[in-house]
Amino acid sequence: MVAVAVLVAGCGEAGVLDGLGERTRDVVVGETTTTTAPVVVAGAGDEGLVRTTDVLWFNDDINPQASGDPDDVIAAVWERQLSSRFVQASRREIAGALPALVFPSLVPQPVRWVTSQLVYNATTGVLDTDTQAAFGLWTAEPYRSDAGQLAVLRVGRAPIDAPAGRSEIITIAVPDGVSLAWTESGHRYELFCRSEVSEDLCHETAASAVPLAGLLSDDR
Repeated sequence: MVAVAVLVAGCGEAGVLDGLGERTRDVVVGETTTTTAPVVVAGAGDEGLVRTTDVLWFNDDINPQASGDPDDVIAAVWERQLSSRFVQASRREIAGALPALVFPSLVPQPVRWVTSQLVYNATTGVLDTDTQAAFGLWTAEPYRSDAGQLAVLRVGRAPIDAPAGRSEIITIAVPDGVSLAWTESGHRYELFCRSEVSEDLCHETAASAVPLAGLLSDDR
């Protein structure tokens, strides 16, 4: 109940949370390439899902990328911070900073881009407790328009008494969409899907979560 209360309190900003990150496309990744349509796999009803590994990760071209143990990665990404506690980070860096973190292996068919950020306590430079990582699922090139953001996943620290395995996925009614909450392996997850995504498809997206480390591209 405590975990649910925390998630409900944060739902009001879930839809715009990723937009609080630094909008530094040219500084962070330079020019981007055009994406092609990923292969659609089975989904709910007439809706489809695509593999997360087939969409573009906005920050995967960050260079150089932080490496080492989690504390080293967290400290190195913080050094990249400009004006926001939401700091752009590649999926490899986030997997290095939070090895137990899971991420959907399938996302709604319109998604073409994923943005990824580590979220810090601005005073201490360590990861925030309530939100440690944030991901945006976009139908168009990120940050060009907020209308392109279809869903947001944010990850925080789970209560100490949370089960180690995946908990039941709880549905929370929020304006303009649906928010799903669960805990797993020490992390607390909240997936917000805008109203364009059905509740069933949002649930399928959440249920497909696997370790982020297993979703790294082979060439990085």
